[in-house]
Amino acid sequence: MARPRDSQPVYSTDGGRLCPQCQRQLVKCVCGNAKPRAAGDGVVRIRRETKGRGGKAVTVISGIPENPDTLKTICKQLKQRCGVGGAVKGDTIEIQGDQRATCQEHLKKMGYDVKLSGG
Repeated sequence: MARPRDSQPVYSTDGGRLCPQCQRQLVKCVCGNAKPRAAGDGVVRIRRETKGRGGKAVTVISGIPENPDTLKTICKQLKQRCGVGGAVKGDTIEIQGDQRATCQEHLKKMGYDVKLSGG
């Protein structure tokens, strides 16, 4: 029997992680190229890093369960919102400067569960 589109699966340990888009097991995902790189725990984490950057602060956003094309779009929106540069590296987004509060506010408006991590 097919699952209704608006239903959420009940917690279960038999299938492992579920794809956030099609709600199937990651090994049985049918999203194709739109498949997210990593599902994670569903929490977007924002942290500030300075290591290896000559003392300059960078806001690093990880855990967004989206495909690479959508990550680029989100990065572009965040760069415009903050008025700074940035890039997508792997499955993380890097925004120049300490922009944690602005990024957190914007991602919450987009419907993500956001946490500030680190010091």
